[in-house]
This record gives sequence, C-alpha cells and structure tokens, in this order.
Amino acid sequence: MAKRNFLFLWLLSFPFYGGGSGAAQDDSSRIRVSVVLVQLNIAVTDGKGNYVSGLNPEDFSITEDKIPEKTATFEEGNEPPRRLIDVSPSGGHLPQETGKGAVTIVQKSAAGDPVKTPDLWAAGANVFILFDTSNYMYRGFVFAQDSIADFIRSLEGVSKVALYSYSRDLSRVSALTSDRTQALRGVRNTVAGDDAALYNSLLLTVKDAARLTGKKAIVVFSNGPDNASLVPPEDVAELAQSTGTIIYMISTQQAEDEPVSTAVFERMSKVTGGKAYFSKSWRDEKQAFASIRDDLAHLYTLSYYPQPNPNRGWRTITVKLVGKNLQKYHIRTRDGYRLLQQTQSADNLPLPGPDPVSQ
Repeated sequence: MAKRNFLFLWLLSFPFYGGGSGAAQDDSSRIRVSVVLVQLNIAVTDGKGNYVSGLNPEDFSITEDKIPEKTATFEEGNEPPRRLIDVSPSGGHLPQETGKGAVTIVQKSAAGDPVKTPDLWAAGANVFILFDTSNYMYRGFVFAQDSIADFIRSLEGVSKVALYSYSRDLSRVSALTSDRTQALRGVRNTVAGDDAALYNSLLLTVKDAARLTGKKAIVVFSNGPDNASLVPPEDVAELAQSTGTIIYMISTQQAEDEPVSTAVFERMSKVTGGKAYFSKSWRDEKQAFASIRDDLAHLYTLSYYPQPNPNRGWRTITVKLVGKNLQKYHIRTRDGYRLLQQTQSADNLPLPGPDPVSQ
C-alpha cells in the first residue's frame, strides 16, 4: 500500500481547491485550513418521513462537545440566509478571512458600529454531480444520462450545478455554473471509460465543493464498486463530514450485491447528512434523484462560531429540537468534525491545491 502523508488542519468548509480536469495524481501540495464558521445542514422529518417546515432558529439547540453554541445564521430550504449575530460568542471581534471562497465577517468599530455589512452566501445549494462513466456503466449508459439530465432540469432553488465524470480519472465535464444548458450539454458529451476510481475522484470533488460557502452537496451516481482508487473511503468520508459537504449516493443492484460497497456507500452518506439509494431499475434511479431534489429543498442550514474548546481532535456536534411538541420529529445531520492536524497516506495521490488560506 502506498505510503500516505496528507496534512489536514480543518474546521469547516471553505478553503479546499481543485483545478482543471485530470487524474488525482496530477498535483502535489500540502493544504492547511483554518476557518471560523461551522455550518450544519439539517433535515427534520416526522415519523412517516415527511419534511417538517416552518421551524425557527430558537427551535434548534446546538452543542459542540457538550458546549452550548449560539446560532449565527439561519436558512430554511431555498430562502435567503439570515444573519442572527455579528460578533463571536466570546465577545471578541471576528477575524476577516481573505482569499477566494472566504467568508466576510462583520467587524465592529471602537464605538460598536458595524464597519461593513457583508452579504451572506446566495440562497439555494451548489450541487456537484459525479457520474460513473467506467466500464460498469456500459449496459445502461444512455438511461443514466437521461436520469441525470432530468435531475438537472428539475433542480429548482439550486444556485449552481457542476457535472463531473469518472472512470480511472476524474473529468470536470462542466464547471459549477448557473447555466443549466451548459450542464446538460456536458451530460451528452460524457463517454464510457475503463476502471472505476470512485474514491480518488470523490476526494477531488469534495475538495472543489469544500471551498464554497453556503449549502453544498455531491450527488454520486455509481453503477459498481471502486476497483482503482488509492485513497481509502474513510478518508473521503471524514473530509466531507468535516467540511460540511453532503454526499448522496445513488447506486445500482450491481454495487448492492457487494456488501463492502453497500456498507461504505451507506456510511459515507450517513455521516455527511445525506442518503444512500440502491436502485433495481432505471425508474428507481429517477425516483432517487427526485428524493434528493426534495431533500435539498427542505434542509435547514444553521451556522455558529464555536465557543472556546480545548479539544484539538474530533469535536462532536449534537443538534436537538427544543420543546415538547417537537420531540416527535427526527433530525438528520452530520455529527462532528475534526480539528486536529492529521496524518494520512498516499504518496501517489496528493491533494492538489494552491496556497493555504488562513483566518
């Protein structure tokens, strides 16, 4: 197994970058990430799986390592986000990040007046579609293209969409854009390839999504297990979880027949706040895409500035609903992130990226 030496120092989502199409092996650099805002995407459902709408910020209780946190921004579905606080919970002025993908924070003058009032991120989600074009897909390639095209057309309330494809290498077919026509054109330009390096490609997609603020999700359409990656799926899942990127997995019966792939897909989606779907037919796949579209439209997005916390490793996030009348509902979201500098492996698959972004 290749030796791995990745350096991750993360808290949320913004500063990972990727550039251009190509294999995961093309670049080598070391990335450091330091962020001040933790963002949660939360689905609230009743006992029948129906979405619960109309909740307010005060209906949610957030703790990090059992330390109560105060909600800084709040967004329901495709509504514009609302800023609830301008200064950090500790009472100090919030630092202002610089660089592409950074969040602008309100700073206060000596008199306590805002120096500037920045805009928050745009309403809606940024969605990356990762399409399996490996040799697993030969039999139903055209049907898969149709399902993805229908999904793109139906994405109301989504800010931008990107289409990536993968076989042994990742191809950024259509960059993140608000132009649905460009993304649809990219779907028709995809061609089937060879082996499937899903986890390599998903890692790079997570890095691209992670630099964005606001709601972001990756929809993976896979027709089979991974047979060519050097990156372990656990590393990909933890990076997505720690950067606030939701992963939805749509796979076919072929992947479901392999217990290892099934377990990986289910865990990867669960820990990031997403879902896994195993489709027995192309009709099931269309229904899975429709379910993901509805999920994105009903998520609550909350963020907070963490209170001082001596824990330098994994920080556990707990979200609860407040009030007796809300205890009957269920919550789905990620349950933590890793702050501590971590060493991981794969000399043959270094993380590409530009200079570090600091807070």
